[in-house]
Amino acid sequence: MLIVGIVFLVLLSLFLVYGFLPSYLNKQKFFRKQKPEGNAIYLTFDDGPSEYTEKLLQLLNRYQIKATFFCVANFAKERKNVIEKMKQSGHVIALHSLKHKNSMLQGIIETKLDLEKSLQTMEALDVSVKYYRPPWGDANWYLLRELKKKKIPCILWNVMAEDWEADTTEEIIADKLLARVKKGDIICLHDGRGKKEAPQKTILALEKVIPIFLEKGFQFKTIDEYEV
Repeated sequence: MLIVGIVFLVLLSLFLVYGFLPSYLNKQKFFRKQKPEGNAIYLTFDDGPSEYTEKLLQLLNRYQIKATFFCVANFAKERKNVIEKMKQSGHVIALHSLKHKNSMLQGIIETKLDLEKSLQTMEALDVSVKYYRPPWGDANWYLLRELKKKKIPCILWNVMAEDWEADTTEEIIADKLLARVKKGDIICLHDGRGKKEAPQKTILALEKVIPIFLEKGFQFKTIDEYEV
């Protein structure tokens, strides 16, 4: 039992040093970052592209809004036509890992392969990745080191609306956005995954809040225009 206990403590220490602590410190550093001046807000979308993304693009185009899409590379490969439409509309296409796995549960080799393969996949789609958002915002020590070496900023968020939850509604999402969003905020929403057609609820919520945000004088910008 003593040996088992020692092994457990060693593994726990390795996890804390390699996974939890770097991820925690990275989040704290980003969340404490001073927001840019002005009335800009930054719409970002994770976990796509999906069957809902084209409808979202139509909504954004209607209001001539540019957004940043953190795409899962394998999903992007399956929906090349959607990636092309993002390009044509002038959106920023960024990376959200290869297949949406939490890097705190990945060793160095798996993390290395995930990053390399995802970058290669996006390059094959003629997308030069400038920004990365790790699934759940969790990034292990190796991933953060490699992103820094490649000069790819790790972008998190200031506002979420829990739009992936099964029991949420378009009204709840809209209310959260209206209550939480302030100038300079990076808004993290989802155009893929989620439960019970979650992205559809997000789109309906945006149909309600975008006109209100515009009336308030907010300007929608992409991460390219954020001081990272």
